[in-house]
Amino acid sequence: MKKLIVLALFFSLNLFSQKYELGKVTVEELNQKAFPSDTSAVAAILFNVGEARIEYSQNNGFEITTTVKTKIKIYKKEGYEWANKAVKYYIGGNVEEKLSFSDAATYNLVDGKVVKTKLKSDGEFTEKANKFWGRKKITLPNVKEGSIIEFEYSLKSESFGSLDIWEFQSSIPVVYSEYKTFIPEYYVFKPLLKGYLSPKVVKEVANKSVVLRSSQRGGGRIVQTEYSSDQINYSETRTTYTLSNIPALKDEAFVNNIRNYIASVEHELTSIQFPGEAYKSYSTDWETVVKTIYDNDNFGPELSKSGYFEKDLDAVLVGTNSLEEKLAAIFVFVKSRMNWNEFYGYSCDAGVKKAYQEKVGNAAEINLMLTAMFRHVGFEANPILISTRGNGVSFSPSRTAFDYVISGVELNGQVVLFDATNKFSLPNILPIRDLNWFGRIIRKNGSSSTVDLMPKSNSKEVVNVMAEIKSDGEVTGKMRDQYFDYNGYIYRDNNNGITKESIVERIEKKHQGLEISDYDVQNNSDLTKPIVESFSFLTTNAVEIIGDKMYFSPLLFLALTENPFKQETRQYPIDFVFPHQNKYTISIKIPEGYTIETVPQSKALTLPDNLANFKYNISNTENQIQLIFSTDINQAVIGSEYYDEVKEFFKEMVNKNTEKVVLKKT
Repeated sequence: MKKLIVLALFFSLNLFSQKYELGKVTVEELNQKAFPSDTSAVAAILFNVGEARIEYSQNNGFEITTTVKTKIKIYKKEGYEWANKAVKYYIGGNVEEKLSFSDAATYNLVDGKVVKTKLKSDGEFTEKANKFWGRKKITLPNVKEGSIIEFEYSLKSESFGSLDIWEFQSSIPVVYSEYKTFIPEYYVFKPLLKGYLSPKVVKEVANKSVVLRSSQRGGGRIVQTEYSSDQINYSETRTTYTLSNIPALKDEAFVNNIRNYIASVEHELTSIQFPGEAYKSYSTDWETVVKTIYDNDNFGPELSKSGYFEKDLDAVLVGTNSLEEKLAAIFVFVKSRMNWNEFYGYSCDAGVKKAYQEKVGNAAEINLMLTAMFRHVGFEANPILISTRGNGVSFSPSRTAFDYVISGVELNGQVVLFDATNKFSLPNILPIRDLNWFGRIIRKNGSSSTVDLMPKSNSKEVVNVMAEIKSDGEVTGKMRDQYFDYNGYIYRDNNNGITKESIVERIEKKHQGLEISDYDVQNNSDLTKPIVESFSFLTTNAVEIIGDKMYFSPLLFLALTENPFKQETRQYPIDFVFPHQNKYTISIKIPEGYTIETVPQSKALTLPDNLANFKYNISNTENQIQLIFSTDINQAVIGSEYYDEVKEFFKEMVNKNTEKVVLKKT
């Protein structure tokens, strides 16, 4: 076995030990049937080589060109999606980025020979993602199991505050990844490394020069144009990042954003200084980052704009007396009036005034408007910059660390959180996208501090079931389910605009063999109360009859039957999104002619530091079984150092969920 592994590694190293150039595809590469170190891989990136150059252009000054060359081996049909590549580019300013693909082709083995199929014009598409971003896509032709695909793209930009993030790791294995930066001495970037794998970094400094040409028209009777040129010498820092034999980044259960942990590097612009010009500082620490954002015309000044909402708001506040009433009235007013256009960001686009008039805006316009209204009434209200779950978590100060803004009101020494982009949000009940560790509140005096975005109390789901088992094993009964706080928010958000029939169909599909009738839901519109869902049910899958005995879990169709934590080890924190409690009270009447032979034993289990616990209490009379089962996850995010304990906790919980009551026919 060891010999085979060594041979596979030797074969792999020889197969891919080549220059990382496009157009060099071999028969040996095409013949390979599986990736040597991960035979489950549907595809593998043979190399991904990129460079970012900041160079001088006579027409535009310094501009950045990013070039990427990629070669991918397709092993299985599930890997065909890797033959599609999409790259976004900015179109929202005066200067648009320029993006182009080249050298895109598919290679196959036909009768022992390498056959190349080039990308044709009908395989390239351009689309507008939104008003700020365009996207170019290519679909490589003639892709089969065993194919190798290649492509190159180039992105040119005249404006930049950071270099595009480079990801060494992917969801498939990567044999070799390389990223080079060429940065003139006038620009200072801070590299930000992420992930559990560290690339090799090599730096060198080279001398560069540019020729600046200018022209000047002279006066007098005859107009003449005089041309001149100056040579500028400067140094250029060339940095190369390399990483080889990178395993696939595989998602796991209860991971916030897997991209938080991907091996990558990003470069944040920290300063610029040209000869003879003033030093310009950008992001060096959180205070500087926040001040830069706050001073932007599309952020701080928007908070001070007035004369567009006061009359309407004063009418809304008529009859409100307490601070809590005023706070709630303002929040409800903004949520009901405004409609989110699903654009993120912390900068206004149209501005708060226009957004208010048109009743639609991005996240910044809606929540800065909300903050201004709170201030108008006298609340200590301030914007809070956050990074949404999709944007990931940044551990170093940078402007790209944030992609969203919410509102915070300081009351009784606490910061109450508000996000008016969602109709179902409540004070301290934010859209799930917002629940991403910490935000940064910006006060009027320019100071800022961190704000914990994570919920502190458990959101409850309380289930009551009254059931009866028939002599043929059929189970009928009624169920009542109450959803509190975040559970209520999720229910409303997921089922908004969906018919009762569709909800019933979804529940029946989730629990095979379940038939639902008399479905009803209460408090859907009253956000101050929990959602109450109720229905009658019939199931034929909950009880197993063998001979003269019946076997069933007292949790019936609600039993957790599989441990979501399957991997031996874990690197990433376990993210439950928010702390929660699930409590089930179940009463089951057994059929006549049967007696209770055995029931599971009661059990309680607690994780270290009270991170989680469950209680399983079961009792019975002659014809009745009653179960009270509760699970508390007391912390939204649990560190990976507790993985073994969490895995064992869920294993024990599954065991209790699936233990059977045994009835014997008399």
